[in-house]
Amino acid sequence: MATKSRNSVINQTASPAVTLRITIIQWCFAAAMLLIAMKAVDIQVFKSTDLTQRARNEYIRSITVEGKRGDIVDRNMKRLSTTIDSFSIAANPREIKDAPKTAKKLAPILNLNTKKLQEQLESDRGFVWIKRKISPPEIEKIKVLDIDGLFFKNDVIRFHPQKTLAAQVVGITGSDGVGLEGIEYGYNDILKGKSQQISIEKDAVGRYYTEDKNLQDRLRGDTLVLTIDATIQFIAERALEKAVMDNRGESGMAIVMRPSTGEILAVAHFPEFNPNSFSQFKRESWRNRSVTDPFEPGSTMKVFVAAAVLELNIATPQSIFFCENGKYSVGRSTVKDTHKYDWLTLKQIIKYSSNIGAIKLSEIMGKKMLYDTMKSFGFGDMTNIDCPGDSPGLLSHYDQWANIDTAAISFGQGISVSAVQLLTAISALANDGILMRPKIVKEIISNSGEIRQSFTPESVRQAVSGKTALQIRDMMRSVVEEGGTATQADINGYSVCGKTGTAQKASKDGGYSKTKYTALFAAFAPMKTPELSVLVVVDEPQKSHYGGVVAAPAVREILSETFHYLKIPPDNGGYPL
Repeated sequence: MATKSRNSVINQTASPAVTLRITIIQWCFAAAMLLIAMKAVDIQVFKSTDLTQRARNEYIRSITVEGKRGDIVDRNMKRLSTTIDSFSIAANPREIKDAPKTAKKLAPILNLNTKKLQEQLESDRGFVWIKRKISPPEIEKIKVLDIDGLFFKNDVIRFHPQKTLAAQVVGITGSDGVGLEGIEYGYNDILKGKSQQISIEKDAVGRYYTEDKNLQDRLRGDTLVLTIDATIQFIAERALEKAVMDNRGESGMAIVMRPSTGEILAVAHFPEFNPNSFSQFKRESWRNRSVTDPFEPGSTMKVFVAAAVLELNIATPQSIFFCENGKYSVGRSTVKDTHKYDWLTLKQIIKYSSNIGAIKLSEIMGKKMLYDTMKSFGFGDMTNIDCPGDSPGLLSHYDQWANIDTAAISFGQGISVSAVQLLTAISALANDGILMRPKIVKEIISNSGEIRQSFTPESVRQAVSGKTALQIRDMMRSVVEEGGTATQADINGYSVCGKTGTAQKASKDGGYSKTKYTALFAAFAPMKTPELSVLVVVDEPQKSHYGGVVAAPAVREILSETFHYLKIPPDNGGYPL
């Protein structure tokens, strides 16, 4: 009884303290719950947007996706320029253990300067580019070295599968993927890929991925289809190289065109260069000189002078002119012919390429008529060819001509033309007198395979009548026949029409060099229905300087092999080669 009474007293005594503690604990719990509730409200209501974004940033990243550059292909869809996956190599210099040794190993593989590379690797920065867009063989050689601090980054590289083929036409791009020369430069906005910013997510193991696997394909640039035919281009390049090398020339150009449409099937240059390693070649070899570089055309101008007198009804092909037995004075100057001719018909003036005969024609028609005819054939104006660097050449206004200027222009001195400009004018004679705009781009195809734009043939003007053009074609045929200046261009079974040119090059003192020439030959065939026109120009040949000897054989090779390739039948009862 005593014990029970004592416990009761204790309980009665302790009860207020326990109650207080319980109350305090309850209030603490209530305060904690209130704080949690307040924090929850703060997080869920006031900081929801910010925290959601922060959480999203942990597993979602925003990046810019760049589409690959579009292809450049020939008329048969053979790739001339494309974009392939590649890598670039970078380094964290802080992780490079032995910079001199590493530089010594890497420099030969990447074709870099060892000293400059060492300086990069000794930098206190955390990131430096070593080389952009390296080749697969370079990658393999570097991986074998197993050097800490080096790493590869995905990249793309512009690649030319045909290497040197049509290199000056196609052009080049820089390391940033922007066109620098040729079609790559002129159509940069069409070829370059589009860009788009997207969000990518991180998976459970930390790898980023996107659900849109085809985005880069959709952002790819458009494809350019050229009028160039890779096979004809190869034929022209091989023939041109032979012409330049055999005659020890400095350089050369060759163009193949369809006279009826103005489509350019081949543009060859020598020396050539490889766009895949363009920095290893001289800058002047990158340029499409057939469009950009004017030269004096020499005696090829005589066919346009003859066309003028025919068009004006001043003469007929059989009209005769006294050619002064090879020597003729114009003011204080004396003009000579290679051979001494007395009386020549208009047709013979073209066949034998008489300078004096051409002067007599220019004197009959006068300065203005000669100038108007030259302008009608496009000389002195842009051709508006669809590639960069189009040159108008040089044809001063007739008001500025002295008598000797008029005489010189009649046989191709004192006037300059581009190769494309000259062949376009020659092609007008093959096309019943209709001057066509030269073109090198056939179509633009979207990245989805649809034809976005087609470029149809465009006529510029009727330079001369069809009758005059036909008469000139007959004269040009005689140039290739026996006794003419270009018999080496004759092809068994085909009636080739052509005109030679042998132009003295201007010297620095203002006169003309007696040792430096430009040799050229322009032709088309077959005579009745010309399918192809060709121009070959060889600069400063040493073995011979006559167009009929230097350039005509190359034209013959290009025409005959292209006729065979295109299955163009002979036109005068001969046998195909």
